[in-house]
Amino acid sequence: MTPERASTREKKPSGTGKASWRSNSIVELALIVAVALGLALGIQAFLVKPYRIPSESMVPTLAIGQRVLVNRLGNNFGDPQLGDVTVFHPPKGSDNDVCGTTNRNYDPDQEGRACALPTKDKADVNFIKRIVAGPGDTLTVEDGHVVRNGRRQRESFIASCEGGGGCNLPKPITIPKDHYFMMGDNRGSSQDSRFWGPVPRDWIIGNAFATYWPPKRIGLL
Repeated sequence: MTPERASTREKKPSGTGKASWRSNSIVELALIVAVALGLALGIQAFLVKPYRIPSESMVPTLAIGQRVLVNRLGNNFGDPQLGDVTVFHPPKGSDNDVCGTTNRNYDPDQEGRACALPTKDKADVNFIKRIVAGPGDTLTVEDGHVVRNGRRQRESFIASCEGGGGCNLPKPITIPKDHYFMMGDNRGSSQDSRFWGPVPRDWIIGNAFATYWPPKRIGLL
């Protein structure tokens, strides 16, 4: 008998394997994108969020259009610190210099004094300023410089006040419990706590810790 010979002719692939590979790759890519997007949204919601500087109130530290990264988690593990550049919700009425229950511009008791109490409700907008005083501190302002607990603070980072309405506020106020007094570094061109009061701790979103745009200003704050 003639032994059987093994066939040397290979079967051609049906093509279903290639189609299946492509299908699996598309599903895998979609899953990777979904996970990456979820992580990005989670990081922004709970950890780090980017913000754009909308005004000149923090010049020279931060310029208009500059981007910063804000740590949204840090204040859950400790109190805000003096000197922190902070993003927060201002009180309602901040755009009209409303202090407590009155308009500061028409209240004679406010002359020569920073606003000591905000309105009871927060605004929906976000501001970025520097924390210059905390709960229990007494505060006055001299030539745009903070005088905290009777001592003028060293603030080499600020711009000159140049005679603005909040440059000299000699009558002292006391910062309430769980409140923080915010001021822009551009002391002559900043709408801040001087005009609408300290900010409750619960309205603080987080501290700006780095700037990432423009490239020439990348660095830590």
